[in-house]
Amino acid sequence: MENASSVKEFVLLGLSENQGVQKIFFVMFLFFYIIIVAGNLLTVITVISCQHLNSPMYFFLCYLSFVDICYSSVTAPKMIADFLVERKTISFVGCIAQLFGVHFFGCTEIFILIVMAYDRYIAICRPLHYTSLMTRRVCGRMVIGSWVGGFVHSAVQTLLTVQLPFCGPNKIDHYFCDVHLLLQLACTDTYAVGIVVVANSGVMTLSCFFLLVVSYVVILVSLKSQTSERRLKALSTCGSHIIVVILFFGPCTFIHIRSSNNLPKDKTVAVFYTVITPMLNPLIYTLRNKEVKSAMRKLWSRKV
Repeated sequence: MENASSVKEFVLLGLSENQGVQKIFFVMFLFFYIIIVAGNLLTVITVISCQHLNSPMYFFLCYLSFVDICYSSVTAPKMIADFLVERKTISFVGCIAQLFGVHFFGCTEIFILIVMAYDRYIAICRPLHYTSLMTRRVCGRMVIGSWVGGFVHSAVQTLLTVQLPFCGPNKIDHYFCDVHLLLQLACTDTYAVGIVVVANSGVMTLSCFFLLVVSYVVILVSLKSQTSERRLKALSTCGSHIIVVILFFGPCTFIHIRSSNNLPKDKTVAVFYTVITPMLNPLIYTLRNKEVKSAMRKLWSRKV
């Protein structure tokens, strides 16, 4: 790694170079991060503690909340701390580690969302076979598969970046390290690598989004034959999933489907899928789910 690059650290320009704006951002994003950790941790504790929340849907929701905490923790603490310093630096190794973490947890979240969509498809379209198809063992394997898939994707992105030589400019117009940003700083032609990066991130993100859209269309079409009570319950559950998918995949697809040409608004868009979506996920799932809200109230009253 050291032989391939003479650059020992990178300078992150952050969201803004205005000192006054940075102080406002510090308070705002610190508040957001506290909500992310508290909200998702509360969801994890509630699902683990309450015996009646033992269905596959809540099993996957528990892991989604855990991944959200990890995902936002890769970028948010560094970004928040940088609002208080004038020179925002990150070591070469730290930059690569951050890149790996962003893609690892981000891709794992994508696969967990797909697994959750599959779970809803089986529950609504094949209810009689649900218990035999969605066993604890199968659910565990799906979660493990999501982690493995995220690791493989992230390892490819990281290996492609590590082998590049960095010998010139080291300023990154962003608040965290990402592949397409580092490609611009490499002291070599990165066209071929850029194509692989777009194929690995962009095409995968777009294809997963398309798969999710198709699955929810099939679910919604199948609801026509259901009773009005089952239809309302299914729509309520699927509505939460669809909102989360749109919030996460919209900005994520915009960033990764393009070439490595950077746009100033990229970092603003990135805030949505690294901070805003992990913060809103527990609110979306709990506010629209009576069972989770009831379990949280019981858990809170028991602790008090």
